Amino acid sequence: MKPHTAIEKQIVALSESLAPIPPEMHTWAEKTIFLKWGVLSRGKFHCLDCGHAWKPESEKQSAKFTACSACKGKLKIHGCNQVHFKEIEYSAVVTCLSDFQIVRIVCSTKQMKKNCLPAYSHTEVMQHWINPKGEVRTLSRSTNVFSHAYDAWQYYSPLEIRPKDFQKSLKYRISPYRVYPRLKVLPVLKRNGFKTAFYDIAPQILLSSLLKDSIAETLIKSGQVSWLRYYLQSADQHIMRNWEAVKICLKKNYIVSDFGIWEDYMELLRWFKKDLNSALYVCPENLNFEHDKLVQRKQQLQRIKYLKKMRLEILEAQGLYAEQKKQFFGLCFTQAGITISVLEKISEFLEEGDSLKHCVFTNGYYHKKDSLILSAKSCNQSVETIELSLSRMEIIQCRGLKNKPSIHHKQILNLISKNLYQIRERMKKRKMPAVN
Repeated sequence: MKPHTAIEKQIVALSESLAPIPPEMHTWAEKTIFLKWGVLSRGKFHCLDCGHAWKPESEKQSAKFTACSACKGKLKIHGCNQVHFKEIEYSAVVTCLSDFQIVRIVCSTKQMKKNCLPAYSHTEVMQHWINPKGEVRTLSRSTNVFSHAYDAWQYYSPLEIRPKDFQKSLKYRISPYRVYPRLKVLPVLKRNGFKTAFYDIAPQILLSSLLKDSIAETLIKSGQVSWLRYYLQSADQHIMRNWEAVKICLKKNYIVSDFGIWEDYMELLRWFKKDLNSALYVCPENLNFEHDKLVQRKQQLQRIKYLKKMRLEILEAQGLYAEQKKQFFGLCFTQAGITISVLEKISEFLEEGDSLKHCVFTNGYYHKKDSLILSAKSCNQSVETIELSLSRMEIIQCRGLKNKPSIHHKQILNLISKNLYQIRERMKKRKMPAVN
C-alpha cells in the first residue's frame, strides 16, 4: 500500500536510505542457519555441502545422521533420494536508524544437488520499524495469495508499508532461526534489560515489548526467561491477572514446570479465597499434587453442598453450550483404535473431569466461546481431553490422566491436525446465510 500518514512516509523514506544487507551477513547465514544434509543413493553417501561421495563402512552407518569423510560435517540424511534439494530458513539483522529500532528479516534459500556445491540466495522480505514507544510498523514484500503457505514470498515485489493490523498476521510473528550477532540497539533497550540474547522469541516482539510493557521489562530483568517466553508467546496466558503472585515467584526464584497448570492452580486458589500474596500457596513444592488436591476438594464441595444448584447450572448451561457449539456435534475422528469426538453435553465434561482427574468441568471450560473441547478415547475409555482454539485453529492443550500426556499423545495430536479441515468446514456452514 502507498504511505499516507506522516509516520508512514517517514518510515518509507528512511527505509530507502538503509544500506543493503552486507555480504558478510550472508556468508554468516550460510554457515550458521542451515543444516548439513546428506543422501544415500545407490549404496553411496553424498554430502550435499561439499559434494563428496563415499561408500558406507557398514550397514549400521546408514542411519539418520552420519559424518562426511571429507568435510567432517555432521550430516542429516535426507529421507528421499531425489535430484534437487531445497531448504529455506530465516535470519535477522537488528539495527537502528534515527529514533527507530529496526529488525530486518532475511529469507535465505539453499539449493542442493548431488556431486555439486550448494547454491545460496538471500532476500530481505520484511522490515519491522519500532519507535521508542514500542509501536511497530512493517514493510514487507507481497506473498502469493493462492499458496497454502502464508510466507510464499513474491521476491520480485518491492518492500511496501503495511497497515497497523499487520501485527495480527502470521507473517509478522515469523521468528528467525538466528540473529546476526553484530547488533545495534537503542540505549533505552539496554536500560530496560536487553543485553544480546533473544531467548527464542521473535526479535520484533521482544524489542517492542521491552519498550512499551513494564511487565516484559520486569520479567527479563528477573533472569527467569521461561516466564518471559510464556508471557510473550502464549496467546492464552494470564500473567497480568496473576501479577502479584508472579512477582512472589520471581522473588523466591520459583521455577514453574507447567504454566498452564500453575494458572489453573491460581484460579483454584481464588475459588477457595486463599491468600495469593503468600509464597506458601503460590510457590508449592509439588505443583501437580497441590493442583490435583484442590481440584478434588472443589469437586467434593460441588457435589456435597451445591448438588441441586449444579444440576440447575448444568441444565441452563446445556442450552447455551448447544447453541454455541451445535454445528460441531456429531464430529468424530477414528484411527488405529483412537476415537476423538466433541463433548456434546455438560454432563460429559463432568464425567471427563472425573475420569481423568483434571479441571475441564471444575473450571467451566464449556463457557469458553472460542474453545472446542474434544475427548480422545481408546477401548471406550477416555485417555486425553483436547482444547482447540476455533479462531486460530490450533491445539491449546491436550491432557490425559492428572494432566499428563498419555501413551497415545502423539497419535492424538496427529489425528486432530489431519482433521482440522472438517472443523473449518462446519464453521463455514454455520456462517452461510439461509437460502429462501
